[in-house]
Amino acid sequence: MATNQQRREAAKRKLERQLVRRAEQAKRRKIVGAGVVGGVVLIVAGLVVWIVNSGGSGDPQAAAPPPSSSAPPVPSVTNIPTERTALPKRPKALPNPTTCSYPADPSGKPPSGKKATVPDGKNVSSSGTVNITMKTTQGDIPMTLDRALAPCTVQAFESLAKQGFYTDTICHRLGVTDLQMLQCGDPDAKGDVTTDGRGGPGFTVPDEVVDTSKYGRGVLAMANTGQPNSGGSQFFMVYGNAPLQPQYTIFGSISDEGLKVLDKIAKNGIGAIGQDGSTGEPKQPVKFTAVTVS
Repeated sequence: MATNQQRREAAKRKLERQLVRRAEQAKRRKIVGAGVVGGVVLIVAGLVVWIVNSGGSGDPQAAAPPPSSSAPPVPSVTNIPTERTALPKRPKALPNPTTCSYPADPSGKPPSGKKATVPDGKNVSSSGTVNITMKTTQGDIPMTLDRALAPCTVQAFESLAKQGFYTDTICHRLGVTDLQMLQCGDPDAKGDVTTDGRGGPGFTVPDEVVDTSKYGRGVLAMANTGQPNSGGSQFFMVYGNAPLQPQYTIFGSISDEGLKVLDKIAKNGIGAIGQDGSTGEPKQPVKFTAVTVS
């Protein structure tokens, strides 16, 4: 039978091997934020010291580290850029008018309690702009929708706005570090991080992505599930950096006044972190109280 000293040495060697493996795994995961790998090293090293200095009774429960009650730190906003990101331009103008199709949501998830009428998609203009102001509990956010960039997305968004679909919904996701944006338009969000983030109007919006799209301060874009043509009612407003691949339809821009409101929301911070570990609900709730279209 192993002695206490032998058991302590075996535990030490085992945890040292775990230390190396965890550090290597952390590097491979491309974890956002400096110091994560170092934090793993320090935590595991602390466990080694604790076990080696414990009584070494051989009881598995006695050898387990004490549970940690500390929650992960909530990130705060830093380095908001002041320069706007230019909207992309289509290399070739779209037909005007054009036709749009808005199929039913294939996920099978029933629409929320908010009933939305599907836009007709006929004779949709692909020129000109639409001015919309999202009135929120944190201030007004005026935006300009660009039909030349995304006529189908603009028609869908304008239709939902006029139907009152967005009124009394909240913005459920705020990013303040690498992805600096505010995401809104989920009618199922209730002000917590338990929503699956997939609420929508019951129909989908086709992708209208320009290959040269770059996402940054002032850009208004449609969210999706990661699958083609899976947009709906959710959208995100970028107030800072957003190093995303061109797979989200850009359909307009946010005014200077609106950006000031977004900056304030970001500086108020995140109240609770979501499952991705970096974004979460805004600390100060952001609710749409009314939407005007002109």
